[in-house]
Amino acid sequence: MSGQSSGSPGFVDRLEETVIAALLGLMTIITFANVVARFAFNSNILWALEATVFLFAWLVLLGASYAVKKHAHLGVDAIVNMLAPAARRALALIAVAACLIFSLLMLKGAYDYWAVFADLPPTSGRWFPTGFDMKARSQSFYEVQDVPMIGALRFLEDLINYGDAYEKMPKVVPYLVLPLSMLLLVYRFAQAAMQILRGETDRLVASHEVEDELEAVRAQQGEHD
Repeated sequence: MSGQSSGSPGFVDRLEETVIAALLGLMTIITFANVVARFAFNSNILWALEATVFLFAWLVLLGASYAVKKHAHLGVDAIVNMLAPAARRALALIAVAACLIFSLLMLKGAYDYWAVFADLPPTSGRWFPTGFDMKARSQSFYEVQDVPMIGALRFLEDLINYGDAYEKMPKVVPYLVLPLSMLLLVYRFAQAAMQILRGETDRLVASHEVEDELEAVRAQQGEHD
């Protein structure tokens, strides 16, 4: 049991992979269009750089939780492989518990940072939520620097900005990835913990994709021979 996920990919897997691929594709298209605008038309897409930064942030943060789900994060397992199965499982449980605590702390911080942009109260408490800070000042009127407002998001003006129009995209939109990705990270680590408890894997994250690909190549060569 090397940490590889079991089961064939389903609808959720395809959806996550499609979203990640779409983010990468949009980054490529926007960057290419900006290069063409610069060198072919001596112009510039003003919002291209900022939009690419936001897309890259979404790609990285959503990809991190997906990699946990697929056990695709790199890990050093030289010492783990020397231990007995029971010891490997115990270390894996300690590791996943530490990751869960870390991701829960990150979730609180991510929500507190995003909430004020969504006209929502952040949580109180330094480390763990002890309630909601109803006196926190709303920052729903904050906009990004360059990315223009999208017509489909105009409903946010009445929902969180008290009817005032946005000229640029409100920060609540790109920053939504912060609590969303941290929530997914908590969920993925909880899934990994259940896999360890059920005996489906004996470690948290240790990718062996290269080894598996080499084995697949050897198997294909053996069939041809």
